[in-house]
Amino acid sequence: MAKMYDRQAAVQYANYWWNRRNPAFPNFDVDCTNYISQCLLAGGAPMRGAPNREKGWWIQQGNWSFSWSVAHSLRWYLEGSTTGLKGRRVQYAEELELGDVIFYDFQGNGRIDHSVIVTSIQNGVPYVNAHTSDSIHRPYLYEDSTAYTPSMTYFFYHIDDSFA
Repeated sequence: MAKMYDRQAAVQYANYWWNRRNPAFPNFDVDCTNYISQCLLAGGAPMRGAPNREKGWWIQQGNWSFSWSVAHSLRWYLEGSTTGLKGRRVQYAEELELGDVIFYDFQGNGRIDHSVIVTSIQNGVPYVNAHTSDSIHRPYLYEDSTAYTPSMTYFFYHIDDSFA
């Protein structure tokens, strides 16, 4: 029986740790993806690939994969993974569910700059939590962010329900 993604557990973790740092994990100056990875792990996502930092998605004994801590790397990991934690890019924000992930390309240059987790949906609109500039239940459009630009591109990822 395949393990299932516990979206509620991921969201509960996100809401608990949104404005503080879990001492069980490293703290980064740019902490967004480390935080998202912790949320995914809390939802039951299995780690794999250690100790190769360029492969898989994992953290152990003070070391971690690039996909654990770098938004651009996590996006490509989710899209390319065929086992365990995987995600599928969807076209519209309205297709997202709790515990799904949104990536931001602030300049519109193809390089992912930021990641957030969907923690509530109101009238079909995802609201998100994030680290670096810690925020809770923020509208996903990020129009109130100092990083917002008219060129900003969104990448919506639905996390697979099963970790088979």
